[in-house]
Amino acid sequence: MAVTDEAILKIKEMILRGELSPGDRLPPEMELAERLGLSRSSMREAVKALEVIRVLDVRRGDGTYVTSLEPRLLLEAMSFVVDLHDDSSILELFAVRRILESAAAAMAATLIDEATVAGLRTQIASVDASTSVEGLVAHDIEFHGAIVEAAGNSYLSTLIESLSSRTARARIWRGLTQENSVPRTLDEHRAIVEALALGDSKLAESLVLVHISGVEQWLRSAATDT
Repeated sequence: MAVTDEAILKIKEMILRGELSPGDRLPPEMELAERLGLSRSSMREAVKALEVIRVLDVRRGDGTYVTSLEPRLLLEAMSFVVDLHDDSSILELFAVRRILESAAAAMAATLIDEATVAGLRTQIASVDASTSVEGLVAHDIEFHGAIVEAAGNSYLSTLIESLSSRTARARIWRGLTQENSVPRTLDEHRAIVEALALGDSKLAESLVLVHISGVEQWLRSAATDT
C-alpha cells in the first residue's frame, strides 16, 4: 500500500474512533506524523491528497481542519480511494482512451502542422517540478486534447474529451501518490511530440498507447495493494 494511502486510512481510523470529528482542527503536522508513525513529508502528501478530495480544509496561517460534512458523508468521501481502485469501469474507460487516443495520434501525425507542434512544445515548457498535481493534470488534458483535435475528426474529439474528463480524478490521485509523476509525464509528452513532428504515425501511436497504459498499470497495482 502506498504511504499516502496508508496515512489516509489511519486518519479515517481516527475519525471512526472519535478522535477527530467534522470541523475539528488536526494536530500540528509533526505531532500527527509521530502519532501515525509516518514521516512529515508523507504526512504532508496525505494532507494534500485529502484536501483535493475535500475531506480536509487547509487554512493558510490557521491550520488544517476536517471539513464540516456529516460523518457518514465524510467517510464515504474518504473511502473513494478504495472505490476508485476497485471500480472496473475506471479501467475500462482508460482502455477505451488507450485505443482511441493512440489511433488519433496516428491520424494526427499525418495532418499536424508546425504551429500545432510548436504549441504542444510550449505547453510542455510551461510545466516544471514546481507545478501542482492539479496543474499537471490540467496540462495533460489540454495536451491530449490538442493532439486529438489535430486528427481532424470532430466526433472523435468530442468522444475523447468526455472520456478524458471522467478520468481526471484518477490522474490527480496518481500524481499525488506516485513519485516523479511530473518528469515522467513530461518526458513521455516530449517523445510523443517529436514523433508527431517527424510525421511518424506508428511511433506516435505506440508512444500514446504506452503513455496511457502506464495509468492503467498503476490502477491495477493500487487495487492489488489495497
